[in-house]
Amino acid sequence: MANSQKATWIWYPGDFEIWLGNIFNNRRTERGAMFPPFWKQDSHYVTVEFSKAFTLEQEETITIACEGQYNFALDGKLQFPASTYRIPAGEHKLNLKVWNQATPPALYIEGSTIHTDSTWLATYEDKLWIDENGVAHGSGIYVPAASWHFDSPDTPPSSYRLEREELCPISSDVIATNGTLYDFGKETFGYLKIKGLHGTIHIYYGESREEALDKEHCETLDVLSTGGLSTGGLSPCAIQHRGTVSVCSSKAFRFVYIEKDGDASYDEVLMDYEYTPYNPQHSGSFRCSDDEINRIWDVAAYTMDLTTREFFMDGIKRDRWTWSGDAIQSYLMNYYLRFDTECVKRTIRQLRGKDPVTAHVNTIMDYTFYWFKSILDYYQYTADIDFVREMWPRMVTLMDYVEGRLNANGMAEGQPDDWIFVDWVDFPMHKRGTLCFEQILLMKAMETMAICAKLLGIKNGYRVKSEELRNKIKQTFWSYEQKAYYHAIEEGVMNKQITKFPNMFAILYGLAYEEERREIMQSVMLNPDIDPITTPYMRFYELETLCIDGLHTQVLQEMRDYWGGMLREGATSFWEKYVPSESGTQHLAMYGRPYGKSLCHAWGASPVYLLGKYYLGVQPTKPGYEEYEVRPNLGDLEWLEGDVPTPHGLIHIEMNREQIKIKASDGQGWLVIDNQRLPIDSNKETVYCMSGRGPR
Repeated sequence: MANSQKATWIWYPGDFEIWLGNIFNNRRTERGAMFPPFWKQDSHYVTVEFSKAFTLEQEETITIACEGQYNFALDGKLQFPASTYRIPAGEHKLNLKVWNQATPPALYIEGSTIHTDSTWLATYEDKLWIDENGVAHGSGIYVPAASWHFDSPDTPPSSYRLEREELCPISSDVIATNGTLYDFGKETFGYLKIKGLHGTIHIYYGESREEALDKEHCETLDVLSTGGLSTGGLSPCAIQHRGTVSVCSSKAFRFVYIEKDGDASYDEVLMDYEYTPYNPQHSGSFRCSDDEINRIWDVAAYTMDLTTREFFMDGIKRDRWTWSGDAIQSYLMNYYLRFDTECVKRTIRQLRGKDPVTAHVNTIMDYTFYWFKSILDYYQYTADIDFVREMWPRMVTLMDYVEGRLNANGMAEGQPDDWIFVDWVDFPMHKRGTLCFEQILLMKAMETMAICAKLLGIKNGYRVKSEELRNKIKQTFWSYEQKAYYHAIEEGVMNKQITKFPNMFAILYGLAYEEERREIMQSVMLNPDIDPITTPYMRFYELETLCIDGLHTQVLQEMRDYWGGMLREGATSFWEKYVPSESGTQHLAMYGRPYGKSLCHAWGASPVYLLGKYYLGVQPTKPGYEEYEVRPNLGDLEWLEGDVPTPHGLIHIEMNREQIKIKASDGQGWLVIDNQRLPIDSNKETVYCMSGRGPR
């Protein structure tokens, strides 16, 4: 049997993400108090068995490292505990059971030819036992072990940390005899550090100056104390090292207001900026003739980087949780910015958790449906069939849960323990009954099941189910008079309210065919009498719908008005919500709290996705960019240029009113322009002249 040449740590699939996600999601605080998520949190399996069969041409010695306690069976016979073992030549089967309550059981073995890697098998031993001959019995299932980049015995999975960089504030302002406000220049994220601290200080964080100075209402705060004076020693939320006291928990802020108790003192205020590293040589970029659009792209990219952490986070100040509806947008933006596929997989695994399913993802029905589609999106951009295969069993059990809660008409309807979210809206909109919006998302989830099953060669009935639901949606909610989809059925009566939500998803998810799409665009999407969308969350989908309709110039102006409006209000990252009619501190309030709004929120970064997919115009047409299209569009710009990352490298596009230049590596590309479909030469610059002379 072939073996890899490099040993790596292995664990049961999904357990690392579930364990790390529990740490991640429980870091949220509100005014110093921990604030855990309100949904079920699963745990890793505490006992895992790893196994593999080998044929050795000669004797070799293996070294074992382990996170947890373990036993080792060679050919079914337990061995006396040790860290190294001599394995004789011949055919052998190795079985190691690892127990760890605190962190996921993980294993690292290194020998001349025997190495732990993803070819090993793992089981949590559900009703499984192994006899003295090494033969497995029972209903336990072995699956390929999980691994990542933990390739040294000294760096086990539990040692995973993001990178840090020390930063200084750009200015300070003495507010009172005992209080100073520090400005770090822009929204940031990390750990505050105080040099030379003696005594007790109170720290108030703010995404805005107003928040940091409002001691009674700021969302996050800390208290730091050191030994000496009358403090009673180092405060429990602090770490002291070589004269510097650091807070234990990361915070999001731009401003920090520090007040001293009594005769407390300190020398300097710093921070450790915490971030996910990325490869700038394999990252997206965008530049154009409009400096405001360039600034929007830059701030959107920075927003994405701030919210890309161990997982894709929603808002870095307040929630700090993984949310499936937020995450699916982060994945799509990521495919046009950093192409961090590992963070995508970590987040998908963490959101799903373990069986049995007892609630919707994040308790939100729509977020469950987005979770299914996120797997299909991932496959389309990466062609990673192994991940689809890994997630399939949990896709099935989650869909079983969904189908078990459908109403008598075979449609999804909120139960008392469900949260029907859709969006934060500023107009009256019931979320009761059978919502058309939810049925369209469910239809797409069933289509995803059908496609993934076909990829894996699994017979299923999901294609028929999705088509049946498609027909029901059209028959039930489509109004030939209004040329739109109605909102919902409530207690057997049609709620004829018309909103953008189901109608734009009918276009995006392929429910509306060409004629119907044109009708929806006129009657709903471009109709000023329809209530507007005010969150970047749903503006993501709204503007994508306009791009599909070819309204690129209008979308650019929407970006200038909406995202440019945030910049004109002083934003250094994009917000959870923006209402142009508001002013001053109104922009900071949400959820009935004066500073409840996140001023750095993942769903605010959608210009990265829109500019990459619909202006640079790049998207895969076969999984993993085996084939792709480039449909560049200037809108009202004079020129644009940029890069889109793919599994094969960057696709570089330059376009002005005279010509288009494209350079890419592997994969069959097609330039689609002027009703022509022209091949793109790999590893060679393709030039297309707009004057009518065509390619050269």
